[in-house]
Amino acid sequence: MSDTVLPVSSPILPKVERQRLHDAVVEHLQKLIIEGTLAPGTKLNEREVCERLGISRTPLREAMKVLASEGLIEIAPNRGAFVSKMSDTEIWETFEMMSGLEALSGELAAERISPAEIVEIKDLHNAMLQCRAENDLPGYYSRNQTIHNKINAAARNSVLRQIYLSVNRRLQTHRFKSNFKEAKWDRAIKEHEEMIESLETRDGKRLAAILRQHLLDKRDSVMEELRRMNSKQAVNN
Repeated sequence: MSDTVLPVSSPILPKVERQRLHDAVVEHLQKLIIEGTLAPGTKLNEREVCERLGISRTPLREAMKVLASEGLIEIAPNRGAFVSKMSDTEIWETFEMMSGLEALSGELAAERISPAEIVEIKDLHNAMLQCRAENDLPGYYSRNQTIHNKINAAARNSVLRQIYLSVNRRLQTHRFKSNFKEAKWDRAIKEHEEMIESLETRDGKRLAAILRQHLLDKRDSVMEELRRMNSKQAVNN
């Protein structure tokens, strides 16, 4: 099990007031975990992280509490903090759960979304297309996730929102990694176009079905990639 390996380019965070610094640390570590720079099972060495980011241990420990509450890291007594590692079964079941949350979000959003919010989603979709053209995976993923988050927010259900965000955080690393194959990018873009059409026509049943299948396809892509990685590790061992 490896200790923290932060990229050399990890910035020293600017000296800002405590709450903003805490948020900046959370955001930075979230990005490293989601993009796989900090791999599952990696131990977060407090001293090294503090030195790399130019911060004290207090904001780091506060940030770790947030990351633990989001399921991104696990804090073990007398052992420290580790990037969370989900079993294949947990990943499968969490995607299954997420597909239902996405479907319900879509059904409610189609009824409740405002015209202005639909315009925002269309603008994000166009920006996502630009990222696709530039082979910008992080930018593509960020806009993809924002579109899904906006559909969920447009459902106008605070309980659904809370559960959705909690479950989605556990899957972000896997959702990010599954975007690497170009054919899957193209398919996802087509599905997003169908989502927008369903929002514009207020067709909640259609949107729910598209979102459910969208997440199940994502699950299958993730499981395929995990099987490939497991096979490769078995050969190397």
